[in-house]
Amino acid sequence: MSFDTVISGSVWFYISEWLVRLVMLGVVVERHPPRTAMTWLLVIFFLPWPGLVLYFLIGENRLPRHRLVQRKAILDRLEDMRNRYMPHMENAGEHLEKKFLPTITLAEKLGYMPIMFGNRADLLTDTDAFINRLVEDIDAAQGHVHLLFYIFATDETGQRVCASLERAAARGVKCRLLVDGQGSRRFVRKMSRRMRKSGIELYRALPVSLLRAAVSRIDLRNHRKIAVIDGRVAYTGSQNIVDVGYGHKDLRWYDLMVRLNGPVVLELQAVFVGDWFTESGELLDGPDIFPDAGGNTGNGIAVQTMPSGPLFAEENYQRLVVAALYAARQSVTITTPYFVPDEVFLEAMETAVLKGVEVELLVPLRSDQLLVGNAARGYYERLLKSGVTIHLFVDGLLHAKSITIDESLAFLGSSNFDIRSFALNFEINMIFYDAGVARALRQQQGWYRDHSRRLTLEEWRRRPGYQRLMQNVIKLMSPLL
Repeated sequence: MSFDTVISGSVWFYISEWLVRLVMLGVVVERHPPRTAMTWLLVIFFLPWPGLVLYFLIGENRLPRHRLVQRKAILDRLEDMRNRYMPHMENAGEHLEKKFLPTITLAEKLGYMPIMFGNRADLLTDTDAFINRLVEDIDAAQGHVHLLFYIFATDETGQRVCASLERAAARGVKCRLLVDGQGSRRFVRKMSRRMRKSGIELYRALPVSLLRAAVSRIDLRNHRKIAVIDGRVAYTGSQNIVDVGYGHKDLRWYDLMVRLNGPVVLELQAVFVGDWFTESGELLDGPDIFPDAGGNTGNGIAVQTMPSGPLFAEENYQRLVVAALYAARQSVTITTPYFVPDEVFLEAMETAVLKGVEVELLVPLRSDQLLVGNAARGYYERLLKSGVTIHLFVDGLLHAKSITIDESLAFLGSSNFDIRSFALNFEINMIFYDAGVARALRQQQGWYRDHSRRLTLEEWRRRPGYQRLMQNVIKLMSPLL
C-alpha cells in the first residue's frame, strides 16, 4: 500500500468523522432535551463512529411499529375495561382532603388510572415473608395466577414459586407468567420447557436481540413487579423473584412490597393484561379476569396506580413526583438504590428545602452498579450544600423504592429515582392517600435510617481527589445510564 493511499484513506476518514458530527448535531438536538443532547454530542464529538453506533443502539426510545399498533389497540380496549370495571369517582373530594385533588387529577391524566377506594394494603418488608405469602396465595388460587417480574431467578426462591405455579396448574388454575427478556434470560433458557410442560404459559417481555436495533432501542426493559391472583389479591413493589442475596455472598438486598385487596387490584390486572397482550397477542377480558371487587364507594384505603414507560407521556412518573415535591409542606423521605436525577428533579428537592421542608434521601452505602453508583455520588455534594439530608444504608443493598410526603401521601413501586426508570423502563408504582399507610411506610423508612449513617458535607469533601474526578466524569454520562 502506497503512502499516498494511506494519506488519502486518512483524509476520507477524517472527513467522514466530521460528517457524522455535523449530521448528528441536527438529529440529536431535534430529538432530545438539552442535557441529554449535550451528553450525546459530547460522546459523538470525541468518538464519532463508535458514538454513532452507540446512539443507533440506545440513543432513542424507539419501539417496533407492531408494538405501537398493539399499544393503541390495547389502550382502546382498556378504556372500555376502565368504564366497566374501574369507575371514575367524581366526588373524591368528599372522602379525601382537598389538598390531594391536584395529585389525583394529575396521576389520572398521566397514567390513565382513576383513584380507587375500599382497599386494604399490607406492607411486606422481608423477602421471605413476601415469598411465603405469595406462595400461600398461589396455593389458594382457584381461577388464575398472573405474574410479571423483571427478574425471575432459578435459585431456591425461584424454584419455590415455580413449584407453587405447577401445583396450581395441576389443579386447573390458569397460570400466566411474563418475565423480562434481559433480566430473566437465564430463567427462560433453563425453565421454559419445564413451565410449558406443566401447563404454565410463559412469554418474554422485550426480548433482547441485536436484530431489534434497526427498529427498537435494545436496552428498553420491563422492570415491573406484579402478581395478581384470581383478580382479588395483588402484589407490587421492588422485590423480584430471587434470593435475598441475589448472587452476592456478602450483600443482602432489602426490598419493599405491598399486598393489596380491593378494587385497585383490577388496575394492576389491567396493566398485566396490557403487557400480556403486547407479548402474546391474547387479550384477557371478562368477569373471571375482572371480578366484581366491591365498587369504588369511598371507604377503606384510597390508592391509585401509576404505570409508566416509553409509551406514556414523557416521564409521567417523574412529573407526578416532582409535582408532589413542590406541594410538600413538612417532610419528604426518599429511599432508592439508584439515584441519578435530572435537573428538574434536583430543583424540586432543592426548592422543597428552601420552603422549609425536611428532605431526606436514603441510599445504600454499597452499590451493585459501578457506573450508576458513582454517577449518584456525583450529586451528593450539591444535595448536601442545598440542605438535603443523606443517609447511607450500611446493612446491605437498600433496594426499596419509596417516598413519603408529609403525613398521609406515600409512593411505592418498582421505579428507581433515576433517569433510566423515569424515561426508559416500563415501571409500576402505587400512590397511597392514607395516613395509616404513610405512617407504616415512614416507620419502615425509619428502620432503614436507623441502619444507616448520616453523610456530612465536611466528610464528603474529604474524599480522595481521584474519586471526585471519577464521579464527576461519570455524572456527565448520567443521561446515558
